[in-house]
Amino acid sequence: MKKYLKKLAIYVLPVLIGVAVRLVYATCKIRVHGAENRNNTIGSGKAVIGSFWHYSLLGMFYHCRKDNAVIMVSSSADGEYISRMLEHFGFKTVRGSRNKKGVQALKDLVKAARNGENTALVTDGSQGPERVAQPGAILIASMSGTPIVPMAWAASRYGTIRSWDRTAFPKPFSTVDLVYGEPFGVPPGVKGDAVETYRLELEQRLNALYHEMWALHGKKVH
Repeated sequence: MKKYLKKLAIYVLPVLIGVAVRLVYATCKIRVHGAENRNNTIGSGKAVIGSFWHYSLLGMFYHCRKDNAVIMVSSSADGEYISRMLEHFGFKTVRGSRNKKGVQALKDLVKAARNGENTALVTDGSQGPERVAQPGAILIASMSGTPIVPMAWAASRYGTIRSWDRTAFPKPFSTVDLVYGEPFGVPPGVKGDAVETYRLELEQRLNALYHEMWALHGKKVH
């Protein structure tokens, strides 16, 4: 019985969460910042690597649902729910993490980026540490020649999930601020210390956007 319920949940819960996210956002006031950064890349048909922190994934799935991206999702059991929810929003996924299938997932994203598809990954990974960048986006950018667009959002009223990163979601009728950061490229063939330099730059950019958005609502962190 438990096995049957678990299998049923894998099919049903992602759809229910996806519908709930759509309904909540339909009541929210959304303010977009850095629209020129989107218009000069995605809006002009240029492929990008979307980069954002794990706390923001529910909002990002909704905001980017029309951008036809290939997204890296953890190969864990929990990742199955996220993968199916992404498919509900119209995304394609590849599965991998630091501990399992990660190399192949990165290769799949590089291939997608080279083919002109938008790609995205949660930059602090599926297990953290919170708001500490992992090198995946840097490696994909270097190997594909595709620019990274850092992103963040914040809300005037929101709730959080009991998770390592306090995954956030806006409450109905809240004001949501979303920002597209300035795109930046990574030269081909980066390795070693150079990877670390660009990784730190991405981390700093993402955290600057994070603090900028939450400051609009009188907060330092969510």
